[in-house]
Amino acid sequence: MKTLLEWDDVHSDKPNHEGQTPLSGAAFSGHAEVVKMLLERDDVNPNKSDDRGATSLHYAASNGSTGVVQMLLERGDIHHDKPNNQGVTPLHCATVSGHAEVVKMLLERGDVHPDQQGVHGRRVLQLWTQLLWLVVPLSLAYIMSPL
Repeated sequence: MKTLLEWDDVHSDKPNHEGQTPLSGAAFSGHAEVVKMLLERDDVNPNKSDDRGATSLHYAASNGSTGVVQMLLERGDIHHDKPNNQGVTPLHCATVSGHAEVVKMLLERGDVHPDQQGVHGRRVLQLWTQLLWLVVPLSLAYIMSPL
């Protein structure tokens, strides 16, 4: 990958047919080293949105890629609370996917808005409690089931 990125004529921020960039793909996959190499380039926009309005932070948050999320949050130019076309923020993505560590990382910034409405007008707390209504009964059923 490093050799490929060293070529002058490589379009390292060119989106695919859905608007996803190499950075968003690496962020979703949790490839922190690739994300780091791409972020070091001047021609990569970390806030570039795909056709659905999702950024690399949306992708990393939805997949629970804590190392990539941390790397993105450490930058001063990341739009960490930007909603996609449906009003979903990276915080919503992490919440719906059940990635508590990423939720915590985003909330600790202090300037992420957990009360922002996402899909169907749901806020983060509503999504988290709905997730708990699914997880807790399933966990109890598993614990109580005979081996």
